[in-house]
Amino acid sequence: QVKPEFEKSANLVCGLFTLIIYRTQVVAGVNYFMKVQTSENEYVHLRVFKGLPHANEGPSLVRFQTGKTRDDPLDYF
Repeated sequence: QVKPEFEKSANLVCGLFTLIIYRTQVVAGVNYFMKVQTSENEYVHLRVFKGLPHANEGPSLVRFQTGKTRDDPLDYF
């Protein structure tokens, strides 16, 4: 759901957008830290926030990091 938001923010068009791994952090909702493959050898890390159900809002892209590899650890950022 955040692919269009990421592509616009990063000024990229991703033919591939595959979730590799994710972690969660419970706050006033949930932060999702995601490693996404965007091409054969390129990866990005995304932080996506999903509010509590009563907020009735979809997930939103908070931050992202480009230039990642498959082996880079998925840490808080």
